[in-house]
Amino acid sequence: MSKKYTIRDIAELAGVSKGTVDRVLHNRGRVSETALKRVTNILDEIDYHPNLIARNLKNNKAYTIYVLLPNPEQDPYWEPCLEGVNSVVDEFNAFGVNIKQLFFSPKSTKSFLQANNEIQKATPDAVLLVPLFFKEASVVMKQYERLGIVVSIFNNTIETVTTKNFIGQNLYQSGRVGAKLLQTITSKGDLAVIHIDEKYKNAVFMQEKERGFESFFKEISNYKVLKCKLKHPDFDSLLNRFLKSHPNLTGIFVTTSKVYQVADFLKKNNYTNIALVGYDLLDENVNHLKTGTIDFLIHQNPKQQAYLGLKFLVEHFLFEKNIPNQLLLPIDIINSENVTQFLRS
Repeated sequence: MSKKYTIRDIAELAGVSKGTVDRVLHNRGRVSETALKRVTNILDEIDYHPNLIARNLKNNKAYTIYVLLPNPEQDPYWEPCLEGVNSVVDEFNAFGVNIKQLFFSPKSTKSFLQANNEIQKATPDAVLLVPLFFKEASVVMKQYERLGIVVSIFNNTIETVTTKNFIGQNLYQSGRVGAKLLQTITSKGDLAVIHIDEKYKNAVFMQEKERGFESFFKEISNYKVLKCKLKHPDFDSLLNRFLKSHPNLTGIFVTTSKVYQVADFLKKNNYTNIALVGYDLLDENVNHLKTGTIDFLIHQNPKQQAYLGLKFLVEHFLFEKNIPNQLLLPIDIINSENVTQFLRS
């Protein structure tokens, strides 16, 4: 173990007072050039690192960070995010960071705006949120900037200068991965990109996945890419009409975790010749993956996204660490043979 140097040790080695060392370490007050050089030389020699934990506790600053998520009770995709958030809470429990969670309806822009308004009134130090609705998220980002509140986002990104970082996947590239998977298990025919229960024009994550998917097949001549938007309560009738209208359909790419809803329909109506690729390890998706109705799932790892996004914010305030502008997680491809190991992680 290397020696832990105190301010007194450094002062004696440099031949200066403890007060001078304190002023150099904390960059406050006047210090002569000679004294500054002596102290910095000693700091270099002993490879001194300040105890940022002790410094934070001494400052007695309590930081507040909000996490704003779509309500997991309305969309189970977001349930693992709670595990990620709770892991950070447990990890930094002794540091006095106040982490609060707030939910909004994934189907309501009004709910999203109301939740952000509540956070802004509380004036926290930072907020980690999912910019699910592009138009509304762009507005609240500017509001946070005016209030001096640090904002980090995860799951899907929007082009804005106000966010500190983005944690997630390259959505365009994940669309290309979905295309490659379908191309691997189909030889020709029509392929469909299906969006479920979202306002497409306000959902950048859908647009990017679709754009990546289409770009892949622009390079291949023996496939035709179709598009379909499905909404409840007319889901079954809309999908049935679409499938009847396109008898040459050989594969479907669903841009969300609701791929199991398409799998339910295909299985119930005995469509055994249509390959199916979608997202995420929801229980319903995994069941269809194991029985073969879904061929591949792309794992977006929402737990890790929330965990890293929140951890970066906490460490930024506690330990003065820089927040990375962007961290892209791997695009994990899941099939029936490797799904078990991902369920354990």
